Formats: sequence, C-alpha cells, structure tokens
Amino acid sequence: MVQPPGFEAGDKSLVCKLNKAPYGLKQAPRQWFEKLKLTLTRFGFQASKCDPSLFRYQHQTHTIFILVYVDDIIITGNSSLLIQQITNQLDSIFSLKQLGSLDYFLGIEVKHLPNKSLVLTQSKYIRDLLFKTNLAKAHGALSHMFSNCKLSRSGNDFFHDPTLFRSAIGGL
Repeated sequence: MVQPPGFEAGDKSLVCKLNKAPYGLKQAPRQWFEKLKLTLTRFGFQASKCDPSLFRYQHQTHTIFILVYVDDIIITGNSSLLIQQITNQLDSIFSLKQLGSLDYFLGIEVKHLPNKSLVLTQSKYIRDLLFKTNLAKAHGALSHMFSNCKLSRSGNDFFHDPTLFRSAIGGL
C-alpha cells in the first residue's frame, strides 16, 4: 500500500491500516454481508443451513424470515410488530431504504390477495422475455413435437442474432 496522492507526510514509509473494507472494492459486499450476518445473529436469527442468505428468527409463536440478495432484503413473518421492531433496529445500523410491501423480486411477481394469501407468478418475466425476443405475438403449439417433421441441413434463421437466442435460452 502506498500513500494516496495529495497526502503530504514527513515519513514516506508510513501507510494507513484499514479496519473495514471501503465501498468500491471487491471485498466491500462480502464485508457488508458479514456485518449483516453478525448483526442478525446478535438479534437471535439463525442462518439456514441450505441457503446462507436466508435467516430465521423464532420466539414463542412468532417467526420472522429475512432473505438477502446482494443489497436487497426481504423481511416477512407472522408478527407485524416484531417485523417493525427488527426493521427499526436494522435501520439504525445500516440506514435502510424501505420500499413497502413486496411486489416484484428476482423475476417473481408477488400478488397480495384479499384473504391474506400470496400468489407467486413469473408472467411479467415471461412477457418481458417474449417482447425482448420479438415473440410476443407468436402462437403456441399444441405439441412440442411435430410428426413427419422435415429437418433441413441449412438451418433456420428464426433468430438472426445468435446472442439474442442465447439470451432467451439463458432467461428460461
């Protein structure tokens, strides 16, 4: 490590030791997640053994789940009061930006029904994928296999741009 430009000190061999990772470095997200994980553990949450980004809190009849993806956090549970308390505690440490109830996350649309249940759907994601590949007006086939299908060696120009085809397949 060297002294930053513009820093004038008498002894050029002196450098600074960082006690935490500054934003912008590759280590910053990992350090942020470790701090969040430590904080949630102190609050009584336990990390899932199957998914390290899923945390669970259980106290008497109350259960709270926290799911972390990069810098997005979903908090849900069966106690609105406890969710609010945990959110306030996290906000005092991490300065959260609360976006309200969950509507869309990682390509999954969340619809809240009047009976307090949820419907998870990917219809918006599929619709966006169809528009991206110019297939929104395409008609579906009754069967994925056609009988008496004649294949040609020359191929098909269905996708003129191979990267678009790869993107469509990757989106599935």
